Amino acid sequence: MKRPTMVDIARRAGVTKSAVSFALNGRPGVSEATRARVLAIAEELGWQPNSAARALSDGRAGAFGLVVDRPARSLGIEPFFMQLVSGIQGELSGDGTSLLFTVAPDTDAETATYRAWWAQRKVDGVFLVDLRVDDPRIRALEELRLPAVVIGAPVGTGSLPAVWSDDAAGVRTAVAHLADLGHRSIAHVTGPATLRHTLLRTEAFAAATAERGVAGRSLEADYSGEQGCAATRALLEGEDRPTAILYDNDVMAVSGLSAAQSLGVRVPADVSLVAWDDSPLCRLVHPGLTALRRDIAAYGALAARRLRDVVAGHRVEHRRAPDPALTVRASTAAPSRDAATL
Repeated sequence: MKRPTMVDIARRAGVTKSAVSFALNGRPGVSEATRARVLAIAEELGWQPNSAARALSDGRAGAFGLVVDRPARSLGIEPFFMQLVSGIQGELSGDGTSLLFTVAPDTDAETATYRAWWAQRKVDGVFLVDLRVDDPRIRALEELRLPAVVIGAPVGTGSLPAVWSDDAAGVRTAVAHLADLGHRSIAHVTGPATLRHTLLRTEAFAAATAERGVAGRSLEADYSGEQGCAATRALLEGEDRPTAILYDNDVMAVSGLSAAQSLGVRVPADVSLVAWDDSPLCRLVHPGLTALRRDIAAYGALAARRLRDVVAGHRVEHRRAPDPALTVRASTAAPSRDAATL
């Protein structure tokens, strides 16, 4: 079905295309009666402004972009990104701004997407997620002068403003909870070591366990259920089995719970489990998983408001979101005497 144009509206209203343009854009040059008739016909025909034409006329695309460098398959079961996108989209819908979302296989492809979007006037700004150590995307966006907001800690972000919650505070909260229960051997199953927030959490974990006089060790994974399961089995089947494990996301924690149960390791009597980023997954399993909770949708909405300010040319500072809070469920308890002596 052919998309209606201003020519179609002009023909129906019996006026010129210029008159239709004046009416639709709220400009003088037509009577109020003509303006009302044109607007009514436009609504009846389902006419919408052409985004490409609008970008040429006022330089605005009316869209923000988000590229995620993770396998598309894993995103389908990753509650964090689904909640983040819902928060961003909920905020943007208020003024009709669209969210252009895609996945990329690697950093080079992600950077190429930014260049193409900016050159083709498809976006007015972008959200940058999963900041890496010495991230080349920062310089690329600065060189493009593409407005951007980092969703992550303001470390290594160059001139780009960041919206962040304190990863170190979340780690300290989790370690304190487990240490107060009596755990003296705690493991940490992390995300990829190349990510900035993984480094921040790993460093905070080492510092927090040392401060509490607790033995701590970190094991790298990739946020997937498969690697969460493999890491858990390695920890529970190895020597010096920990009595508690902190996971860097909910998917790995749920798979870790399943791995422990398949080995006959009781949760929480033999091992306590804590997930990062509470989600329905943590509440649906048995026992329910103790988890660090953030309002991720509100986090996304805050990032959208900050990017809107950047695009408008305002000076934008880093903005810290509330720290993660611990929701305690049945997966954590004091270690049993048997578990503590293993």
